[in-house]
Amino acid sequence: MASLDDLKKRISSVKSTQKITKAMKMVAASKLRRAQESAEKGRPYSDKMNNIILNLSNSISDKENSPKLLKGSGDNKVHLCVVMTSDRGLCGGFNTNIIKKAKTYFQKILDEEKILKIITVGSKGYDQLKRTYKNNIIEKISFKESKNANYFDAEKVGKIIIDRFEKKEFDVCVIFYNQFKNVITQIPQEQQVIPLKATESEGSSSEDNYEFEPEEDEILSNLLPKNVSTQIFKAMLENSASEQGSRMSAMDNATRNAGEMVDKLTIQYNRSRQAAITKELIEIISGAESL
Repeated sequence: MASLDDLKKRISSVKSTQKITKAMKMVAASKLRRAQESAEKGRPYSDKMNNIILNLSNSISDKENSPKLLKGSGDNKVHLCVVMTSDRGLCGGFNTNIIKKAKTYFQKILDEEKILKIITVGSKGYDQLKRTYKNNIIEKISFKESKNANYFDAEKVGKIIIDRFEKKEFDVCVIFYNQFKNVITQIPQEQQVIPLKATESEGSSSEDNYEFEPEEDEILSNLLPKNVSTQIFKAMLENSASEQGSRMSAMDNATRNAGEMVDKLTIQYNRSRQAAITKELIEIISGAESL
């Protein structure tokens, strides 16, 4: 049985941990509002850009000579998976859910005897994948120094992907991230960016009629590289909001659990103290009676 001093130290330790988790919850809550606003503002822009590109692709008469970023390499053997996670932990199941979604896709590719290549964006994704897929990871990227998700970082990732595509290192590129729904719910997403593929949210809006100037091919050659960076940026914004929401929820649970543990330890401490006092009284009374 733990001594009174041990219980006292443990109560003090748990209370200190509770203060930290409470502070982290408040910080995550303050960051969440801005991150959520940025994610919600970014969705219409990225979706509309995808729609315009899909409309342009439908208007092209010579499909064979369309840009490679649109039609792909013509093969489906090498898949590049960009797994986007956080650089910091203590955010519940945020990173684990993305990795789980990605691993399901990895297994499908390997079962079909295709070549798998992985780029990790965020150190936590690399830490979880390196044990099983170390030989498949071709590059690891971290933006630990960046305070917020920004387009410059997304553009760096986009350029790396496009450069590797132009060098014919892969045929299909898929990104993995968490879509923010609310503080409790974040939905793991799998989005193909090369060759461009319509997402479920776009639906029939890609059938709208537009008139283009200059020609479709020229517009696409400028829009397609930017679209890759834009989709990466959207994923970063969604991840940022999801990370803060997941961290806020996790720290709230940790604070509550710490409070319950303090209550249990306090009861245990009081009972042990009462037992020690009772024992001392019995010894005093027994000694007095023996005299």
